[in-house]
Amino acid sequence: MGHFRFLTAGESHGKGLTMVIEGLPAGLPLSEADIAPDLARRQGGYGRGGRMKIEKDRAEITAGVRHGRTLGSPVALWIENRDWVNWTEKMAVEPVETEIERVTRLRPGHADLPGTLKYGFDDVRNVLERASARETAARVAVGAVARRLLAEFGVEIRSHVLSIGGVEASVPDPIDWNAVEASPVRCADPVAAEAMVAAINAAKPDGDTVGGEIEVRAMGVPPGLGSHVHWDRKLDGRIAQAILSINAFKAVGLGLGFEAARMRGSRVHDVILPVDQWQGRPWRHATNNAGGIEAGITTGEDIIVRAAIKPIPTLAHPLPSVDLDTGEEVLAHYERSDVCVVPAGGVVAEAMVAIVLADAWLEKFGGDTLEEVRRNYEGFLATIGPRARSS
Repeated sequence: MGHFRFLTAGESHGKGLTMVIEGLPAGLPLSEADIAPDLARRQGGYGRGGRMKIEKDRAEITAGVRHGRTLGSPVALWIENRDWVNWTEKMAVEPVETEIERVTRLRPGHADLPGTLKYGFDDVRNVLERASARETAARVAVGAVARRLLAEFGVEIRSHVLSIGGVEASVPDPIDWNAVEASPVRCADPVAAEAMVAAINAAKPDGDTVGGEIEVRAMGVPPGLGSHVHWDRKLDGRIAQAILSINAFKAVGLGLGFEAARMRGSRVHDVILPVDQWQGRPWRHATNNAGGIEAGITTGEDIIVRAAIKPIPTLAHPLPSVDLDTGEEVLAHYERSDVCVVPAGGVVAEAMVAIVLADAWLEKFGGDTLEEVRRNYEGFLATIGPRARSS
């Protein structure tokens, strides 16, 4: 990733989250109102914990935009942590005189043990604050900016929940995206959605958590993003890395994904349709089992990404573990947490797909201004028809 770059900083209970985005062309319309809806969507979803009742995330644009348009310079964003007021001593930047209780009871499945070993800490809080999924609010804000760029070219990115706690949805075709947004678990199958809510309710009194699967679809993406020529330019690999970087995401597939391994090639590969069946879009396929990417390059079909989210590791009824100081058996540390993050996970995955696509878009069509990017995009589209018809 080198054309749309970003960094985030901030701890879960620190003062707030800072984001710096580099690579946006000048002249892109951008406001805080473009970012707010996705931050609100991330905070929703059945199964969230008490933290979401405290935070009302709002990203403030502090640099890189003047009079509603980007300047071509880095764009800086800031999100305040409202819960900071309850953590001013524990998370103070300056040394404090009060003795702060250390966290030493390690949580299985979290960054607690490998993080403390790697960085030489004797307080797990130094790791868990940054390893927390609170950081995904920053990614969603950056993703909203990426989506704003892609929207200029008609690209739309959606997600829905495929399963929670072993309850699987029957996905309708087409998907009613308004119904997905209205669903408490962001599921397109209302019957399955009720069963998913029941699965979350069943886990809560047990002090347990549940995971699931989500699907992201990017629509309106042209052919030609990514490349087959080097491993790190393949778009499917870039998307997979981005998705697996999200907290609790453990597996990812494009199109049929793992299912393709159980099928014959004649049923897997997408037949290319003749020109009289393209219906206004170039180079259509009879199916989209590849998920819109072949050999690391977009085909012009929808990009379809499926991913698995493990049950989050902070349990109200803690698992047996060991103490960092003594190595002796204790119950794991518990800190306010969620029962299920799968609906919110889909929103975060949308953001990461948007970021990768924005980077690939600027790699292929890049320019210093939005209009230059647009000219490059439209010029490329003029070249991709059947060769004999183009000459």
